[in-house]
Amino acid sequence: METKILSSIEKIEKKTLPDFAKLSLALLFIVVVFLWSYASHGNLPNNTFLIIGAVFGAYMAMNIGANDVANNVGPAVGSKALTLTGAIFIAAIFESLGAFIAGGDVVKTIKDGIINPDLIKNPEIFIWAMTAALLSAALWLNFATSIGAPVSTTHSIVGGVMGSGIAAAGFVIVSWDTVGKIVASWVVSPLLGGIIAAGFLYFIKKQIIYKENMIEASKKFVPILISVMTWTFSTYIILKGLKHLVDLNFFVASVIAFFITVGVYLLVKPLIAKSSNKLANTRASVNSLFNIPLVFAAALLSFAHGANDVANAIGPLAAINDAIVNVEIASKVSIPFWVMAVGAFGIVIGLTLYGPKLIKTVGSEITELDQMRAYSIAMAAAFTVIVASQLGLPVSSTHIAVGGVFGVGFLREFLDNNEKRFLQETRKRFKRHKRELDLMQEELNRLEIIKDKSKTHYVKIVELYKKIDDKENLVKQEIKDVKDAKSTKYVKRDAIKKIIAAWIITVPAAAILSAAIFFMIKGFMASI
Repeated sequence: METKILSSIEKIEKKTLPDFAKLSLALLFIVVVFLWSYASHGNLPNNTFLIIGAVFGAYMAMNIGANDVANNVGPAVGSKALTLTGAIFIAAIFESLGAFIAGGDVVKTIKDGIINPDLIKNPEIFIWAMTAALLSAALWLNFATSIGAPVSTTHSIVGGVMGSGIAAAGFVIVSWDTVGKIVASWVVSPLLGGIIAAGFLYFIKKQIIYKENMIEASKKFVPILISVMTWTFSTYIILKGLKHLVDLNFFVASVIAFFITVGVYLLVKPLIAKSSNKLANTRASVNSLFNIPLVFAAALLSFAHGANDVANAIGPLAAINDAIVNVEIASKVSIPFWVMAVGAFGIVIGLTLYGPKLIKTVGSEITELDQMRAYSIAMAAAFTVIVASQLGLPVSSTHIAVGGVFGVGFLREFLDNNEKRFLQETRKRFKRHKRELDLMQEELNRLEIIKDKSKTHYVKIVELYKKIDDKENLVKQEIKDVKDAKSTKYVKRDAIKKIIAAWIITVPAAAILSAAIFFMIKGFMASI
């Protein structure tokens, strides 16, 4: 099953543009950003760094699209609820809508308060620091994408800002409490995501899959599960995706989401009942009921991501723009439309050109996913952010989503270990039935070589043919059951090691790279 999914994704990837064409289109976008920033700000003093910042911001935005968006659509693609092309199309639309509609007019230029900008007195030094932060974060994301490691874009830019800040003003500039929270998120985010995703999947298995009549169980519980998803995502979008348009607290957001949920429940319950009547009593049929909810989940997650994470690309760029235009350093700045456009279009272009690699990793290379597992991961992504924000826990959406994939994989591994007895019993039945089949075949051969057959012989031959056919079908089914039970269903250990290693070194790697770039810029500027 997993091999087929990987094969289909690889075939689609091969049909896309060749590497040279992708690189050409990416460079074309960067050239357009360069020309626009030069033409519109050519009369500003010190406009060189604004133009360079715009180019680096475009590069960063493309890397966010290539790496981070996979978390929103990867599970839906891996479960075949969406094709790769369909996922990219939906994500591109809703990422850009999220950025333009709810991206906000103001962002923090110093992401998550990682450094104190007041300690950098010279605006030029500040501009160099933000330029170094953008380039280092983009380079790290580019590297992570190339090795197929989904990392946090927020942590990448945090590392970049921290490294250039230390290079500019020393270690005293860093808010080490914030750094501690980020380190904590390496454990909290995937752990919460994994537990919540595994919890939802276990509920589905217990209440639907393990029931004798799965279709009747689906009629009862699938509308409830979709309603829970509606409440979670409505609350998530109101709190996270629309926070720049309307600032509501959790209670108000959850009440609004509740009324939306009631309407959705009343709508989907008869639709699920009608659809279920046409389905066979199989796991595949139950999976099909989750297809449409997963499409909506991918769209809503992409919208919220575009609204929130566009700041990772345009925050430092907006800071550079403000410092050059106003010749001062501000912790919060307004975002010009052209800066927002660089972020929004860059994410979409990066996703379209280079997103399939990480979509493939999240969707199928960690563990095999179906629609129920993908639903559980989507729920974990939204539900964990809501819970964590209310408890004040630091979390990363990337780590949550990948942690959710780990969670459903480890749950399957745990359940499979408990099902070894089933595998052993199936093998025993197979051996017994195979032995019986061989004996019947020997009896048939003996009867057929008799020259003068009586009527009794012919009756026995006909009966044996029928019994052999029935027994062969039974043996074939048992062979299939054994293969299914033995098939790879576990989390890939190599994938875990690679991804966790990338998570751990993201902040220090981006910080070291950023500091090095800052000193290069400083040395170059001192020589001219």
